[in-house]
Amino acid sequence: MKFLRNKIDQLKKPFGKGEKWEKFAPAINALDTFLYVPNHTTKKGAHIRDAVDLKRTMITVVIALLPALIYGIYNTGYQYLHQLNGGDVAFMDAFTHGLWKVLPLIIVSYGVGLTIEFIFAIYRGHEVNEGYLVTGMLIPMIMPVDIPLWMVGLSVAFAVLIGKEAFGGTGMNILNPALVARAFAFFAYPTFMSGNKVWVSEATNVDAISGETILGSLAAGHEVHFSMFDMFSGAIPGSIGETSTLFILVGAALLIFTGVGSWRIMLGGVIGGSIMGLLFNLWDANALMAFPWYQHLIVGGFAFGIVFMATDPVSAAQTTKGKWIYGILVGFFCIMIRVFNPAYPEGVMLGILLMNVFAPTIDHYVLEANIKRRKKRLAASKQLKTA
Repeated sequence: MKFLRNKIDQLKKPFGKGEKWEKFAPAINALDTFLYVPNHTTKKGAHIRDAVDLKRTMITVVIALLPALIYGIYNTGYQYLHQLNGGDVAFMDAFTHGLWKVLPLIIVSYGVGLTIEFIFAIYRGHEVNEGYLVTGMLIPMIMPVDIPLWMVGLSVAFAVLIGKEAFGGTGMNILNPALVARAFAFFAYPTFMSGNKVWVSEATNVDAISGETILGSLAAGHEVHFSMFDMFSGAIPGSIGETSTLFILVGAALLIFTGVGSWRIMLGGVIGGSIMGLLFNLWDANALMAFPWYQHLIVGGFAFGIVFMATDPVSAAQTTKGKWIYGILVGFFCIMIRVFNPAYPEGVMLGILLMNVFAPTIDHYVLEANIKRRKKRLAASKQLKTA
C-alpha cells in the first residue's frame, strides 16, 4: 500500500497549489480520497471525533444495494432463458446473460454522471463529492433492462444537471436524482419505460417472450400466475433491482444497523402502503383494488423505493416526527397512484418525488408545532411561579 501511496503523491505534484495543473486538482484528489481517507481536517468551529464521513456513508449504501443488484442480474437472465426455453435454468447461464445486459447500463451511468460531476468540481473549484456513488448505482437498477444506452446517458445527464447541480450539488438537491432520471426517461420515452415488452430481456425482439409485470397484468384485467414466494423472492419480471423484496430487506437491515437509513421512514412507508391497500381491498372495484394489500408491498418498486430512495437523507424529511409523517404519506401515495393510474400501474416514482417536494414543509410545521408547545410550557411555568 505504501508503494501505491507514493505513486499517488507523485501524480498529485503537478496539481498542487501554484502548479501548472492546479485547476484540475479536484479530479486527481477524487482518486486519492476514493482509495484513502481524506487527510484534511477542520480548522475552526466545533469538532466531533467520528469515523463516519460522506464516503463511508455512500459506500455503505452501495454495499446494501449489492444483494439486490446481484440477484437482479441473475433474474434478468433467468426471465429471458426461462421463457425462451422453459424448464430449469442454470445459474451461470442466467447470470452471464444478465451481466451482459446490466453491466453496460452501470458503466454508462457512472461514466456520464461522474464526468459531469468532475466538470462541475473543476469549474466551481471544489472537491468531487461522493454522492454520485449511490445515484450511479440506483439509476440502472430502476431502468428496464433493454433501454437504449443513449437514453440512459441522457437521463443521467438530465438528473445530474437539472436535478442536482442546478441546486448547488450534493446535499442541496430537493429531489432524489435517481428518480429524476427515471421520471425524465418515462416522460420523454414512454414506450421504452412502460408496456408489456420492456421488463424482460429481448421481449421486444422475440415473440415467445412476454415482458408483462404483475401490476401490468392486473391493470389489464389479466390473471396473475406468480406465487407469493415468486413475488417475495423476486422471480418475476420488472426493473433490474426492484423485483426481490427478500434481498432488498437484506440491504435494509444493513442500512438500519449502520444508522445510514431511517427505519422510521421505512416503517412509515409500510404502514402507509398497508392502510391504502386495505382501503382499496374494501372498495374492491377492480383487479388492482382487489389485489391483497400485503402483496402490494412486495411487487413493483414499492420495497426498493421505500428502502433506498425514500430514505435519501438529503431529499427526505429531517425531523423525527417529520420522518414518520413523510414515510406514511410516501407509502399512502405510492399505492394510491399505482391503483388510480391505468396508464402506468406503478406509483413509487411519483409518490416519492411528490413527498420530496413537501418534505421541507413537513419539517417546517413539525418545528413550528414544537416551538408553540415549548412557548405554552414556558408560559405555564411562569404563571405557576407568579401564583
